[in-house]
Amino acid sequence: MIEKGVVPEIQVGIFSDKEIGFTLNGVFIEKGSGKKLTGKWTALRSDNRIKLVNGEQEYVNEAPADLVPLDPAAASLVLHGVTIGVDFHWERREDQVFRGSLRLITEGDNLTAVNIVSVEDYLISVISSEMKATSSEEFLKAHAVTSRSWLLAQLSKSRILKAADIRAGGGRYTSSIRSADEIIKWYDREDHVNFDVCADDHCQRYQGITRASSPAVVKVINETYGEVITYGGAICDARYYKCCGGITELFENTWEPVNHPYLQGIPDNPELPPGFNTDLSDEKNAREWILGNPEAFCNTTDLKVLSQVLNDYDQETNDFFRWKVVYTQEDLSRLVRERSGIDFGIITGITPLERGPSGRISRLRIEGSRKSFIIGKELEIRKSLSKSHLYSSCFIADREDDGNQVKFVLRGAGWGHGVGLCQIGAAMMGEKGYSYRKILRHYFRNAVFEKLYYPATDNLINE
Repeated sequence: MIEKGVVPEIQVGIFSDKEIGFTLNGVFIEKGSGKKLTGKWTALRSDNRIKLVNGEQEYVNEAPADLVPLDPAAASLVLHGVTIGVDFHWERREDQVFRGSLRLITEGDNLTAVNIVSVEDYLISVISSEMKATSSEEFLKAHAVTSRSWLLAQLSKSRILKAADIRAGGGRYTSSIRSADEIIKWYDREDHVNFDVCADDHCQRYQGITRASSPAVVKVINETYGEVITYGGAICDARYYKCCGGITELFENTWEPVNHPYLQGIPDNPELPPGFNTDLSDEKNAREWILGNPEAFCNTTDLKVLSQVLNDYDQETNDFFRWKVVYTQEDLSRLVRERSGIDFGIITGITPLERGPSGRISRLRIEGSRKSFIIGKELEIRKSLSKSHLYSSCFIADREDDGNQVKFVLRGAGWGHGVGLCQIGAAMMGEKGYSYRKILRHYFRNAVFEKLYYPATDNLINE
């Protein structure tokens, strides 16, 4: 559990590589040796140790190597060539600047750079990285509380899992269910065992102070300092994503099979969308919903609202509420084989077996000339049917044959897993004048607000 009254520190895995280049702006102390380091360095593996090289200077440290700023308020560090958007269509490398400490650890054959920073400083970056700092104040506050709640829930969960792991004698967290003709897999805590969260979309986008934060972001962090949403005395696992497509999804249809009463299928509309049967577990209703254009907070083309949520690289995708992808039979067969590792032969059919309240598919049968197999959950489906990720697993798949070529046409709804806060919907609610607490009550039903810690005067974050 998180200790009340204490501002936690978070360990954020930034990226891994064979070698890591970084620049220390200010004096940093290497904790093991007490050496003072500054300037540009390269970290390399040296057997199971870490070698730090700066021109003719060279130090070999036991792993991990911890570099702590002598003056945290004045120092910063630059990590060179950080990969962002891993496996997404806009994947790229960039230099990123961070506050706090740098930990270098060994993972497999690589080094991993870990930034150790206070939760509140981390949130400044997350809010600026996830959306435009010029967003409406109520939307920024809603996102600050959501991000803080998610983060602290993960810290609590990690500590519980580690304790259980020790009691079980090293047993690992289970994240898949397998049989001869089915694999149901979800992606969550098992991915990060040497730090708390990663810096990419798998967890929350965190790019240090690379993205300039505005006074508005600093203001909302200070005004919501330590505030989280809770349910039944526990911090809410408050997930978020870009666009629900009209209805939000159940937690257990995307991640581990645990029901959270505050994460339910909620129409993103003050009232049920007229003219639609919203029981989207029914295939006929799901088809009508996906092919339709229901009213929803996130059904918007308002560029002012969209620009609050979509950073420049996100705007490379502009069809998110409803979308369409077309594959030839040959391309789809090749893609699924490469992405899933399963040779279906020539794919002949794609059949949804189970859908959640948002219409997202949690179990999908793929039929081919060599094999028929069932896959799930939603991210496994999205990864298997795209070079990066499908926008969501809420789609219908039609096979079209014109006599010359067979095509599969996927028509879908929403962008992301659909669980919790819909960023575009929340941005629209903020634009319409909803308070941040009303926004959060909409997406996290029956959750309550709680302050875990309060800022001392010297803890308030300065611009």
